[in-house]
Amino acid sequence: MRRPVDFSRRKRAATGGLPSLKSPRSRICRGASLFLAIALSTPAWAGDPPGLPTSRTDLTPKDQARVLAVTKPTSDFTKPEPFELMQGGASTSRKEVNRDAFSQSSANITFEEEGTFKLGNALFRKNWVSSPSSTQASDGLGPLFNERACQNCHLKDGRGRPPEGSGTTSMFLRLARDASSAEEKAALDDHQALNFPDPVYGTQLQELAVPGLKGEGRMRVDYSEEKVTLGDGTVASLRKPTYSVENPGYGPLDPRTTLSPRLTPPMIGLGLIEQIAPADILAHADPDDRDGDGISGRPNIVRDELSGKVTLGRFGWKAQTASIRQQAADAFAGDIGISTPEMPKHWGDCTEAEKACLSLPNGVQQRLGAAEAPPPVMDLVTFYSQNLAVPARRDLDKPDVLAGKKQFYAMGCIACHTPKFVTLRGTPNKAQAFQLIWPYSDFLLHDMGEGLADGQRVGEATGSEWRTPPLWGIGLTATVNGNTFYLHDGRARTLAEAILWHGGEGRKARDRFVGAAAADRDALIKFLESL
Repeated sequence: MRRPVDFSRRKRAATGGLPSLKSPRSRICRGASLFLAIALSTPAWAGDPPGLPTSRTDLTPKDQARVLAVTKPTSDFTKPEPFELMQGGASTSRKEVNRDAFSQSSANITFEEEGTFKLGNALFRKNWVSSPSSTQASDGLGPLFNERACQNCHLKDGRGRPPEGSGTTSMFLRLARDASSAEEKAALDDHQALNFPDPVYGTQLQELAVPGLKGEGRMRVDYSEEKVTLGDGTVASLRKPTYSVENPGYGPLDPRTTLSPRLTPPMIGLGLIEQIAPADILAHADPDDRDGDGISGRPNIVRDELSGKVTLGRFGWKAQTASIRQQAADAFAGDIGISTPEMPKHWGDCTEAEKACLSLPNGVQQRLGAAEAPPPVMDLVTFYSQNLAVPARRDLDKPDVLAGKKQFYAMGCIACHTPKFVTLRGTPNKAQAFQLIWPYSDFLLHDMGEGLADGQRVGEATGSEWRTPPLWGIGLTATVNGNTFYLHDGRARTLAEAILWHGGEGRKARDRFVGAAAADRDALIKFLESL
């Protein structure tokens, strides 16, 4: 077995896992090297975001050459690439593949860090209770909420599912409207706001409430089936969802409010994504499609609520969040109704129109801090989220998987699903430092067409733009979660359906899939299932 590329051990010999530029497996033509070097240092779009780096300052020229060599897209589909087995670099989990495949810690953390990871896991699984309570370290739930624990939404640290019957625990409705005044437009332009909440229901429909308070209503999903005929005559069926709010508890929603369903995504590999150099993501951006390939990915530039600086969004379905810690704080506030130092309102998403909610007791214990989830809790949950390991690939040397990988490239999927990155060397999170990783995402926004549009602006993301989701681990969805629901709202029941929903910038790749022979389509799915 080859070792994964662990660039953090840069002093070891090249034969110890880092490919030598002189070896056959890392050959790269000088013209391509020059092109990629320019791409790494100069984004393919004008108007660089202020303050964002456009080149990697953590790389020496020698390191940059090595990074270019290992991240160049392959043209050889007769065998796996070096280190392809280890999708998360040295942090990849080689544990047995079962329902806990997404719940393993990074393989390269220390013994002491493993203890920290387990404490974070305990808090991730912890059920919060309403105030006041005898369990003082666990109260503060709500008053309005969607779930009592992080794990109840991120089932087995995997993806959620659309509601069935009365349960909606792992898919939520985001509520928002666009700017309607000059002041609000200025706030958007200055990245002081992503959008604007419903005046009564806030930013998210919260279906549950503590005793003595009523929930905000229920999300309703209705489906209609649409037929798609493939090139060989095969007929596929896609289910098209329609969303509404049943029994709104506090009156009608504002007519300007849009509804956007959001399925909880898998938790694996987040710490690695956080350590991808901004310049490497920006190098793939081409919002004006200057190269004419029909792909015009662009970043969501947001204001980091922790630092106050304008930066690159990389988490969430619309790339609206800059860091894992902020993502955790947002979830504590919106999903569970728990205050944190980052989101200090003890009533979560309650609005001024929900006065009964604002009057209820909170769970702050001054001896523990000024928030219901004080800094030590946030530290542990963040560390846990940063170190959920990506599982190793499976069956990557099988002929049908290799054939499917070739189709993935030939159909143009890698135009958005960028196979490889090398993370930053200087990060304080040593387990994620200088690793060759295979997320299959560019982490940029792409217009996916009207079929997937929700009409909701989020920062610089329009209502039809979505962040390219990473594909690592997607083949284990059924193993971990016992179901297969894909895309931002789980409408796709199979990987083939997910592909067929691609429109906008993804339309050309989708049409190639539609027109392909059945054997080629099947091979592509086999490749995705190996990730």
